[in-house]
Amino acid sequence: MTPVTALVLLLPAGVLAGLAGTVVMDVPMARHREGWTPAFVAASVLRRTDPGAVAFRDAAVVHHAAGVAAGVLYALVAAPLSVVLGDTPATPGVAVLPVVAHGLAVAVVVGFVYGFFAYVVFPRAGRGIDDDRGTEVRGQWIRSVAVFGATFAVAVPAAAVAVG
Repeated sequence: MTPVTALVLLLPAGVLAGLAGTVVMDVPMARHREGWTPAFVAASVLRRTDPGAVAFRDAAVVHHAAGVAAGVLYALVAAPLSVVLGDTPATPGVAVLPVVAHGLAVAVVVGFVYGFFAYVVFPRAGRGIDDDRGTEVRGQWIRSVAVFGATFAVAVPAAAVAVG
């Protein structure tokens, strides 16, 4: 199998799993005082405005679009890994996806989702946020990203089976 063939097979599953991961991630985000702050901050960076001026709808759209983008990143990472690790055991239900490639790709996506927000996006819009609140936001974000990662890891194989 070529990396392009693997990408074509994994892209729909990654996109669906990314969206599913962000929908499930909404639960812990809604339960914490700073839970939706990352989405408001990300939307404010894109809109070039203050996080307080962002509507919830805009923050939610950016949040869920980021999940879809994470799914695309997953496919871009998993596809070449699937080719390189093609002779290793497959992820249950997904013959084209070696379990090691799946695990590595999920780890890359989860690390990127956390790191990109915490160290690139948040510092740009979080200038008015004191250190204690910044620590709280990053702590909440890592917990939410862990929920995303667990959901994503299970959702990719399920979505791959569903899309065929």
